[in-house]
Amino acid sequence: MTQIKKVTVLGTGVLGSQIAFQTAYSGFAVTAYDISEEALDQARKRFAVLATTYQAEVDGATAGKTAETIGRIALSADLGEAVADADLVIEAVPEVLKIKQDTYQKLGKLAPARTIFATNSSTLLPSDIKDFTGRPDRFLALHFANRVWKFNTAEVMGTPDTDPAVFETVTGFASQIGMVPIPIHKEKAGYVLNSLLVPFLNAAADLAAGGYAEPEDVDKVWRIATGAPMGPFQIYDIIGLNTPYNILSHGDAHAQEIAAWMKENYIDKGRLGVASGAGFYTYPQAD
Repeated sequence: MTQIKKVTVLGTGVLGSQIAFQTAYSGFAVTAYDISEEALDQARKRFAVLATTYQAEVDGATAGKTAETIGRIALSADLGEAVADADLVIEAVPEVLKIKQDTYQKLGKLAPARTIFATNSSTLLPSDIKDFTGRPDRFLALHFANRVWKFNTAEVMGTPDTDPAVFETVTGFASQIGMVPIPIHKEKAGYVLNSLLVPFLNAAADLAAGGYAEPEDVDKVWRIATGAPMGPFQIYDIIGLNTPYNILSHGDAHAQEIAAWMKENYIDKGRLGVASGAGFYTYPQAD
């Protein structure tokens, strides 16, 4: 079985950049891939912010250690170059099935035969992707929660074709990078986390989009009545609105109405969540 030493992360958005940084922080050589130099420039900024965040929130994370972490991350806009020597590829591209399928069709032709592929898809079944990988026995899902250094679950979910040894290897890798592996025994869209979280967030969006209550008041009710530290719209902002929008826009007619409301009132105005400085709330931005 492949020993994982070199890891490539496809996609450097909010979660992709976190996965890359956490993996490098744990001592692995990482290549972060995205589709353009402009996207990679944004990734460099995210890594710089993560370095500061780790120093503030992670025990033992010194300026020296986070600088070493960034030094272990190579960046590339060339997919073939990015995966040429990868033992594991973690895919974190947009949550749209066609984009993921197209990505794996290219990836399967470029990566070495030994390379394991793992999708970080939030809601899609790996079986909907496996036939596009060219190696269904070496493909599975590895799902991270946002703010991986703090909320450190890693849900591992295979398909009927996944080699059990691959499942075991990826589960072990998750532990090596400081995650708590959660084996999922059979395929479930949304795994454990999003099977609970997505209906909760959708219910909140339905209340605001339907004009029943303002997002701030929905959050206030949830926090006061349950003792939870955050309300659903605060969670939306941490996740970033693009991913929930992509999920909703590919749902049923009612879900698409909520997606249109989110796009018109927030996304089209540049209010994408914490990372952009504004979403349902406004956030101070570092200079």
